[in-house]
Order: sequence, then structure tokens, then C-alpha cells
Amino acid sequence: MNSCRKVAFLSDCTSRHMLLSLVKLRINCQRGPETALSFNRSQGNVAKQAPDSGQKPRLRAIDLAKKIQQEKTKAQATDPPVSGLRARVMDLKRFSQQLQNVHPNVLAKHLHKGVLYQDKDVVVINKPYGVPFRGDSNTSISSVLPVLSKMMDGMKVNSDSQLLPCLGLEKDSTGTVLLARNEEVVEHILALNKHNQVQRKYWVVTVGVPVPSEGLIDIPIIEREVTGPQPHFKMALSPLFRVNETGDGITKIRSHRQAHLAATKYRVLDSSSGCSLVELQPLTDVKHQMRVHMAFALACPILGDHKYSHWSKLAPQKLPEHTLKKLKLEQSKTRYLPLHVHARQLMLPGQSQANIVSCLLPRYFMQTLNLLQLTFPNNKDNK
Repeated sequence: MNSCRKVAFLSDCTSRHMLLSLVKLRINCQRGPETALSFNRSQGNVAKQAPDSGQKPRLRAIDLAKKIQQEKTKAQATDPPVSGLRARVMDLKRFSQQLQNVHPNVLAKHLHKGVLYQDKDVVVINKPYGVPFRGDSNTSISSVLPVLSKMMDGMKVNSDSQLLPCLGLEKDSTGTVLLARNEEVVEHILALNKHNQVQRKYWVVTVGVPVPSEGLIDIPIIEREVTGPQPHFKMALSPLFRVNETGDGITKIRSHRQAHLAATKYRVLDSSSGCSLVELQPLTDVKHQMRVHMAFALACPILGDHKYSHWSKLAPQKLPEHTLKKLKLEQSKTRYLPLHVHARQLMLPGQSQANIVSCLLPRYFMQTLNLLQLTFPNNKDNK
């Protein structure tokens, strides 16, 4: 009898519980389908979490991926807009870093695509921006020459050809560099270069317009220490003449024993917006020769030359307001400007005038010319 009462009581409780659930579900359905759906989900979650009520629900991988994507999209939406010039400089910097961190075979493949000329003695390649010409690291041009030589020889296993560094460029310069097939060619070319028999012409963008528009800078260069809060060394002018106290003449002075003779021919190709496109032809080979002559002899520093735009300090190049406006750049962002020095032409030793090797301007250089409205001869060669 007692058992029957218990069964009846449990049946009655179960019926009441089911009736209550149906009433709640009907109320939710009247409120809307979303409310009903949330009620069902909550009921299911409670049932699932009941055995482990003391632990937090685990986040699924798909939910985590969606959360990261939403945060990324939100961050991109709140970031300030990037100016056109800064964007291209950041792209250039990113490209340079990629070349400096890739596998040597990848760098060699990139250089192989940039071969401008080759014969049985020499090879001329297009050096990209930001890659050092010499160095012990795996990301310098000299370190990948064995791989480049094999690529040029068709990847033959028994190939005994080689490439040796000869006439290179600074890390932040672009354009033609000369490689030799053997040691004898290297010695021969270096001897010719020492006696100014290897002609190389560079194109640079300067801040300012050189006066006169064509001439020869013949001023020795010496390395000096710059004292101050940031002591450092720079190449500087060591002139052989100085102006008289009266200002109506010059006096020859004794040359410094450690100074190097330096001569640079220059010619203004075009000028606009307070800047110029200048062709330079160094007649000597002194460290930072063109940069020093343009900055200190003509007072027209090269665009992106953050070292020689100032003498007494180390700071990003300061540009005139109208130049910043043309470049669509703020003064605080000038540190992103790359050095605008491009080895445009190389006349091979012993070759005729018709065999001059020319190298197209890099993309960042062309974009700067367009922003400054500078034009140059042979426009069809750089399309």
C-alpha cells in the first residue's frame, strides 16, 4: 500500500514538472522564437554541465578562431589611415627584411632574375635595396655567389665556374654591381678602376637645387670625430683652399696627411618642388664620397641620407615644409625614407660605348620622382 502511494506521488510530481515545463515553453513561444530557442539551449547546457558543475565550459577551436578574427578586424578598423608614401616605404622595408632573412637559395634566385649582362669574364647584376654586397652572413650577395654561379650554369653538378665580388655598392644603394669570373679579372678591373678607367654613373634625388647646374667637385675627404651627446665618426671635407678674411680671394692651405683625394662630376637632370634629380659620376673611390660632396660641398643632401643631412647629431633628415607636402609625409615619419642612390650605368672595361649596361630605377625611386614631379631622359626605359 505504501509502495503504491509512493509511486502515485512520484508520478504526480513528474506530471507537475512536465506541465510546468510545457507552460514555460508556451510562454516563451509566445514571446518569440529566439526566446524559445535560448530556453532550449539553456536547458541543454544545464544538462550537459550538471555532472561537472564546478568546471568552466571549454572554448571550442572554431569559437576561438572567430574571436581572434573579430579582434583583428576591429583593430584594423580602428588603426589610423596610412599615408601613401609611408605605405610604400613600409613595403620597401618589409621587402628588404624578407631578402635579409630568406634562405640563400632564394636570394640567389632573386639575383639571377636581375642579371643585366654576362660574358666569359664578367657578370653585371641589379643589386636590390637593403642587401649588403659583402659580409659573412648568409644574406649578403658575396655569400650566395657560389649558388648564383651554379644557377647561371644550369645547375650542373660538375660545374667549376665561379663568381667573385668586384665592384659593389653600399647596402642601401641599388643598381649595377660588377662580378668577375676569376681572380685575374678581379685584379685587372680593380687596377682600371684605380686609374679612373671604369665609368659609373649614378642617379640621386637631392633636397635642394645645385648651383651651378653642372660642374666638378674636387675636394678631399677625411674621417673626423663628431663630439657631443652622441659621439660618432663621419666623413667630412678637407679643402685645400680657404677664403681670405677680407672675402675677396682664396688662399691655398696645406693638405691633411690623412685626407683622401675625391672628385665627383655632377649634372642636374631636372628640378622641381625644391628637389632635383642629379646624375653623379665619381672619378675617385672614397667612402661616402658622393653623399659628402652633395651634402657639404653643394648643400644639397641626398634624399633619405639621415647621416650626412646633419653634422653635429644623429637624427632623421629634416625636410622643408613644401617638400614634405609634396611627398605626403610628416616630419616625424622621415626616418622611413630610404637612401635615393641608384647606380644607373656601368661602362664595362675594354668595351665600346655601345655596350654600356643600364639598370632600371627601382619602384620606390620612381614613385618619389612622380610625387616630386621630376622627369628624366629616356623615359621609355623606365616604364
